[in-house]
Amino acid sequence: MLEKLFKLKDNNTDVRTEVLAGITTFMTMAYILAVNPSILAVAGMDQGAVFTATALASLIGTLLMAFLANYPFALAPGMGLNAYFAYTVVLGMGYEWQVALTAVFVEGIIFIILSLTNVREAIFNAIPLNLKAAVSVGIGLFIAFIGLQNANIVISGATLVELFSVDGYNLANGVEAGFNDVGITVLLAVIGVAITGILVIKNIKGNILWGILITWILGIICQLAGLYVPNPELGFYGLLPDFSNGLSVPSIMPVLGKLQFGGIFSLNFIVVIFAFLFVDMFDTIGTLIGVASKADMLDKEGKLPRIKGALLADAVATTAGAVLGTTTTTTFVESASGVTEGGKTGLTSVTTAILFGLALFLSPIFLAIPSFATAPALIVVGFYMLTNVVNIDFSDISEALPCYICIAAMPFFYSISEGISMGVISYVALNLLTGKVKEKKISILMYVLAVLFILKYIFL
Repeated sequence: MLEKLFKLKDNNTDVRTEVLAGITTFMTMAYILAVNPSILAVAGMDQGAVFTATALASLIGTLLMAFLANYPFALAPGMGLNAYFAYTVVLGMGYEWQVALTAVFVEGIIFIILSLTNVREAIFNAIPLNLKAAVSVGIGLFIAFIGLQNANIVISGATLVELFSVDGYNLANGVEAGFNDVGITVLLAVIGVAITGILVIKNIKGNILWGILITWILGIICQLAGLYVPNPELGFYGLLPDFSNGLSVPSIMPVLGKLQFGGIFSLNFIVVIFAFLFVDMFDTIGTLIGVASKADMLDKEGKLPRIKGALLADAVATTAGAVLGTTTTTTFVESASGVTEGGKTGLTSVTTAILFGLALFLSPIFLAIPSFATAPALIVVGFYMLTNVVNIDFSDISEALPCYICIAAMPFFYSISEGISMGVISYVALNLLTGKVKEKKISILMYVLAVLFILKYIFL
């Protein structure tokens, strides 16, 4: 049955590999189950209800990806978009969270229309091959940077970012922390990177997943030995699962179906919808390009087969997520960790989806996995995606320079969509100004995208 559904032999994979890849993907993105509720709670939403909505939206979206596209990509409420929702739309612009959820719902409906009419597919296909490779490289640096930050190996400082030091951490965060809370976790993360690296070099099956688990276990040992002392006030919690509240699933009712369509025709509301639309569209396209490039899923023309199903899964998941009570559900870049483990089909996604379902009942276990344990996985996956740099033609500066701008923009501006924007604008502008347009055969859609991106920077 699995062979018939997912065409495992045609994709040179097997059940064990796919399941292991799915577990790895889940482990690297399980943090969203803890982070998303805490961010949306700032907007006044019930934290327990958002946890349930997050797990269900991830479950539904990832299953849609498996069965509509047969790809090993996982979906969940996106980071960045949830912060925009809470801090900009609700707190900054003064909208109630119910109205902001309605904006996400409307965005999802628009996405479904764009996906069915091939607009998003056309945008994906219009981006040149070299720029697609650059997107993969940029995402690699971006997720490695996220991993370094999650582990506090990199902190903010006098030079914007700097290597961890207890004094620097205290200065940047305005808190009194020491070796036994933040310090030991940084050391454990560095050890985790080394362990994961050794497992990768030794070609141990499930190396990234084992890296996460071993780092977490080392943390538990340090806690039991008194080397790590939880400090909840600073965000450093106990590493042992807390089953004191049992295995009950938090009620979703406080956020389920709380859409509010009153006042949605104002100019500000349209701007909010466009902002959600823009970031989600190009984050998703960027993630699909980057992960698919690394997995050699693109054809000779740089197109992704069955992309319509992948984009439709993303659009429907966003709409369903808004009804459930969470922000934009999108394809997660952490899917690269499962692809790196050998995941090639929708069975990987099904495995990840099942784990999101189980997380509803076993939330104490999944929420106990600390960010310093998943950080090494993100850092090593970043390395894997960085290797795609060899597919960029550096002999042609008109190709290489826009790729460089795209790569640099993603980690520096902390946004996949910004990297794509600047890559597209610079690609069109440099080739236009140097008279290479006819030679490169730049599509009309690339010009349209460049103009839209420029207008976005002017008016938004």
